[in-house]
Amino acid sequence: MARQLAVAADPRHSGAMTPFAWLLGFVLPACGFAGAQGLPAPGPLDLGHLHRPASPNTALAAPAGIASDIVTPIYPAPPQRLYAEVIAMAADQPRTFVAAEFPAERQVHFVVRSALLNFPDLVTAQVSDAGSGASLLVLYSRSVYGYSDLGANRRRLSAWLAALQVRINPKAER
Repeated sequence: MARQLAVAADPRHSGAMTPFAWLLGFVLPACGFAGAQGLPAPGPLDLGHLHRPASPNTALAAPAGIASDIVTPIYPAPPQRLYAEVIAMAADQPRTFVAAEFPAERQVHFVVRSALLNFPDLVTAQVSDAGSGASLLVLYSRSVYGYSDLGANRRRLSAWLAALQVRINPKAER
C-alpha cells in the first residue's frame, strides 16, 4: 500500500514559488503548485519492463544488463539500508519532495521542482536484493513538460548517485 509522506520544514524544500511559476501555472497547471502537489499520485512502476518515450527528456540509471544511460553498481549494503539511504539522500536534494512510497516494493517516487519556473520532474527509485547482503538500484528521472530536458535528468541522476556513494561509503578514497 502506498503512503504519502510529509515534507520536513527545511528551507531547501520550502515549495515557495516565484511569480513566474505562479503565472505559468495558468498554462501548465502542475507548475502552479508547491511540492509534490498538482500531479496525480503515482502508482508503482514496473521498472523491469519500462517503455521510455522517444523524446530526449528521460534518464535511466540501472544495473548492467539493462539498457540504461548510466550503469549503477552492486551496492555492498542490504536492500533495506540502501532504500533508507536513497530516501535520506533525496531529502538532502534541493526542491525534492516525496510523492509516494511503496515500502513493500522498496520503491519511492519524488517530484523535483526547477528553481525558477517550478517545472516538475519525476524521479522513481527502486532497490532490489542482489543476494549476499548486496543491493541493486534503479533510478528513472523524467520531465513532465517539454520534449527535451537539455540533459537535466541525466545530470540529476549522476549527482544523486555520487551523493549516494558518499552516504554508502563515506571513507572511500576519491
